Amino acid sequence: MKYIIKFFPEIIVKSKSVRQEMSKVLQRNIRNVLNRSAVKVKIQDCWDKLVVRLDETDGPCPRSSREVAEMLCRIPGIHNVMETEEYEYSSMHDIYEKTAAVYGPQIAGKTFCVRVKRKGKQEFRSIDVEKYVGGGLNQNFPSAGVKLKDPDMVITLEIDNDRLFLITGIYEGLGGYPLSTQEEVLSLISGGFDSGVSSYMFIRRGCRVHYLFFNMGGNAHEIGVKQESYYIWDKFASSHKVRFISVPFEKMVGEILTKTDHSVRGVILKRMMMRIASIIAKKLKAGALVTGESLGQVSSQTLTNLSVIDRVTDTLILRPLIVTDKQDIIDKARDIGTIHFAETMPEYCGVISDRPTVKADVAFVEAEESKIDMSLIEELAEASVWMDIRDIPEDTKEMIGGEVEITDYAASNEVVVDIRAQDEIDAKPLVTDKPHLTIPFFKISSEFANLDQTKTYLLYCEKGVMSKMQAMYLKDQGFQNVKVFRLKEKQHGCCVAGL
Repeated sequence: MKYIIKFFPEIIVKSKSVRQEMSKVLQRNIRNVLNRSAVKVKIQDCWDKLVVRLDETDGPCPRSSREVAEMLCRIPGIHNVMETEEYEYSSMHDIYEKTAAVYGPQIAGKTFCVRVKRKGKQEFRSIDVEKYVGGGLNQNFPSAGVKLKDPDMVITLEIDNDRLFLITGIYEGLGGYPLSTQEEVLSLISGGFDSGVSSYMFIRRGCRVHYLFFNMGGNAHEIGVKQESYYIWDKFASSHKVRFISVPFEKMVGEILTKTDHSVRGVILKRMMMRIASIIAKKLKAGALVTGESLGQVSSQTLTNLSVIDRVTDTLILRPLIVTDKQDIIDKARDIGTIHFAETMPEYCGVISDRPTVKADVAFVEAEESKIDMSLIEELAEASVWMDIRDIPEDTKEMIGGEVEITDYAASNEVVVDIRAQDEIDAKPLVTDKPHLTIPFFKISSEFANLDQTKTYLLYCEKGVMSKMQAMYLKDQGFQNVKVFRLKEKQHGCCVAGL
């Protein structure tokens, strides 16, 4: 089996030295990806393409030809992959019969032409084969006739001495540049639609993408983000090792919620993230930070607020989706396969404002930030957990907490605990005839052990997302006396988005 791999067109127009270097990198990436599936290949560089042959000297290939083609199509730098079958032939008529077996049924109702590329010494010319095979197909199959210019279908045959190669499938590749031909970046990933797509876009452009997650909602959310990050890496970037880094961010969230004005909390949250991300990026020697922010999507993503956010770091911040419509982002997430993660991913809804500003004043933001313990920035950066992304499957094998019971009724020995931030409670108090406690989500994990453990506690937040994550976290810590409380009427809420 042979595969003809066409380079991404932008590679071909590079200078000779750059194109040769990109070709070498792409060949190395192909071997790295296929070796993970025990597929061995021999690769030949042919200027504007690569010829990849399966090496079956030690036994048959463990993957089907279609599976190998699909793996190749997910490697950045490849424009398309042509799958070819190899045959021995004895005569020109034998070439026709083998071609007819493959292409005869495909030309029904279509115009077609035959093109032949020939190497070696034969008793016939290329044009002789084109006429003989084309005439035979036209005579024996219900096609719309031979058409030499702009036909519906081009049948390409390659003859190399006594071997015939028929192209049996053409598959669209990922395009872009080979991975690692551009500098490394650090992607701030939340598990939603935006950050997954922005990460993919930089992989496609040849960047090795590392993943940074700010954990504000417990282990359940982190596991979901890890799984999405691993999926993106495994599908599109497995030729290179990358890092997944998690920052325990709840302490910073607590500072923001208890000490700063509600109107600028979203902006301050992002500024704190960028400060910590910059520290980590320097350790990684990553050239830029990548986010999924899109202009105007939420209050923190106006031009003014983005400018205020960017001032806290000299690290380059790249936003590939900045002028992309949300539906287009969702469609791309569907195309690359991350939509199933994003649709079920719990979105963080803790740092919210009832009237967030869309034009934050820098002086006011800095004054509000001065109320925060800024030593937390270095502390949380040092507390970040780094792991090889290849270790994620084993790390997440045993999901935490299992299922959490959800109820709309509190029994006599059950206590409702409102875990929302104080602004949310003030804006929409919890209405229930049962006694209830108020413990903000960023304190529940540390204060739960001090509660009366003979009772069962029903955690409540407006959307039910944060309460479920915190309940799963507590169960993972060994507390079984916890459930999620939901009111019967429809709930509404909002979240910090775009990372």
